[in-house]
Amino acid sequence: MSWSGPGFVIALIAISTFGLVLNNWIPARHGYPVENEWSGLSRKEDPEAERKIALLSSENERLTGKIGRLEERIAVLERIATDPAARTAREIDALR
Repeated sequence: MSWSGPGFVIALIAISTFGLVLNNWIPARHGYPVENEWSGLSRKEDPEAERKIALLSSENERLTGKIGRLEERIAVLERIATDPAARTAREIDALR
């Protein structure tokens, strides 16, 4: 086999092209951004991305508020469980 000639050059070009295609196809298949030589990164755009972000943000706020209320309730239950019985009885009688 001769290492100089058009067959070798064509083989190098084919291997390079196949490597570039494979290098971009695997990440793109799994949803990762693909590097573009001229304009940085390109991503798959989801047309409902803004709506999903808004829904997740509102759900996050709701769950954060719920966690705050649960923490307050747990603090009250811990105080009731650790306080002496006489003081707890006095506070209950004061509420009546």
